[in-house]
Amino acid sequence: MKKSIALIALLIVSLGVFAQTQEQNFYSFKVKTIDGKDFDLASLKGTKVLVVNTASKCGLTPQYKQLEELFKMYGSARFTIIGFPANNFMAQEPGTNAEIKSFCEKNYGVSFQMMGKISVKGDDINPLYKWLTTKSENGVMDAPVQWNFQKFLIDENGNLVDMVTPKESPTSERIIQFIKTSK
Repeated sequence: MKKSIALIALLIVSLGVFAQTQEQNFYSFKVKTIDGKDFDLASLKGTKVLVVNTASKCGLTPQYKQLEELFKMYGSARFTIIGFPANNFMAQEPGTNAEIKSFCEKNYGVSFQMMGKISVKGDDINPLYKWLTTKSENGVMDAPVQWNFQKFLIDENGNLVDMVTPKESPTSERIIQFIKTSK
């Protein structure tokens, strides 16, 4: 009898953990802006989001220009872009948040939301990126960050929809279709 009760208790706890994992989505996270302010991603409910890890000294850094073009063309209450500077690949983002912000504004006129510098892989991975890259957390796919400028597409309900490789242009047809398609 005690074994049966213990087994039932273990099953209930296991189901609770599974349900908790499946309930977590993009809106479950809070991050810091590049200016150090708290930013609750739940404030973006109803908005499609392109999440991208960025770097200032990378061969793909010119994608900032395309990201800004995309934001100017489609940015609204229905779509936005969030950049997360990261120094995980060959130290290509060595700057401070202030230096990164200045670089982005001066060189690319970045007006989309930039967040504070984080880690997008490894032991110190940011919790949002752990969710984005791990199927057991996001329920969709394992998508470890391959390099700077990997893009994640989040629907208006806060669910991960797809991952776009670093070399694919932010203005690719696949991303444009994601923005334009309504549910």
